[in-house]
Amino acid sequence: MKLFIDSANLNDIELSLKRGLVKGVTTNPSILAKEPKGDFILHMKKIVGLLREYNTLVPLSIEVFSTKKEEMVRQAETFLKELNYEKLNIKIPIGWDELEVIHSLRRRGIEVNCTCCMSYNQAMMAANAGANFVSLFYGRIRDVGYNAYQVVEETAKTLKTAGSPSEIIVGSIRHIHDINDAMKAGAHIVTVPPQFFPQMVKHPKTDEAVKQFVTDFENWMK
Repeated sequence: MKLFIDSANLNDIELSLKRGLVKGVTTNPSILAKEPKGDFILHMKKIVGLLREYNTLVPLSIEVFSTKKEEMVRQAETFLKELNYEKLNIKIPIGWDELEVIHSLRRRGIEVNCTCCMSYNQAMMAANAGANFVSLFYGRIRDVGYNAYQVVEETAKTLKTAGSPSEIIVGSIRHIHDINDAMKAGAHIVTVPPQFFPQMVKHPKTDEAVKQFVTDFENWMK
């Protein structure tokens, strides 16, 4: 099980890199829209620069921002050429026409993260089209009343039984327990908003124990 960071914020990415947390980076147009306005490719190059600086050559997912097949392919080619990053993944949303784009990119050896999957059957279609990663949106699946845990679990079991090389990325994380549940359900990867990382290592009993150890030792040294 691997943790990715779901962010385009340079500071958040660097803080995670310093702690060895990052096994991948995922971005999307909405995440990018939270950052100061600027040149899209230049911002992506800065993320690549951080990954190279920390010698952490991990998957970096960048999403197309078009619904037209030809434009999606053109954007993918632009990303690959401009960023020149060997672990770049092109995010393509699930859809009938989009399956053709995924298949076309994969035949050319371009790695694909099929995003916006909300159901078992969508994930299966993406995997069959050749997507390297299948992104299931945990919080959004739950929003429409479905059992997100079950969707991830059934997808993971089927991919394993079939011997599929596709990996499940669980995104749309709303709470820490979403991360825990996704791991238990069999997700290969959980992509986590950066604000949850510090929370994941906090526990009041840990703070209590550390304080006691330090205090007891200080008293013993007196």
